Amino acid sequence: MTPTRKKPRPPERDYSHRSLLDKLGVKPGQRILIIDILDASFLNEIKPFSPIFAQTKPSGDLDLIFFGAEEKDALKQLARLRKFIVKNGGIWVVYPKGKQHIREIEVIAAGKSAGLTDNKVCSFSATHTALRFVIPLSQR
Repeated sequence: MTPTRKKPRPPERDYSHRSLLDKLGVKPGQRILIIDILDASFLNEIKPFSPIFAQTKPSGDLDLIFFGAEEKDALKQLARLRKFIVKNGGIWVVYPKGKQHIREIEVIAAGKSAGLTDNKVCSFSATHTALRFVIPLSQR
């Protein structure tokens, strides 16, 4: 009897040629909210998509929320923000890379505590990482 050979694993996808907005899943026609993101390059790139900038309470039915979290305390807002996304929407938490005052494990824990699931990570800039949270499939 000959041993069963496993099918070779497909090569990793190369996303290096894609724009940041493409990696973040930004598409025309989406309702996008931006909270506490100060990166001028990102803001300039997303401007044609007519995002809403949070000044007060956000309205519901948002496809994407880009939420800047420079400190751990800011992560407490995730539970409130969850209420404003559509069932298949997402919240991108943008936080500093390689800092001890706010680490990836704490961002993930805050998302889980808010009833969200993390499902994608992206290098947002030289100084920040973006982690996407969605409503779990079982709750959609």
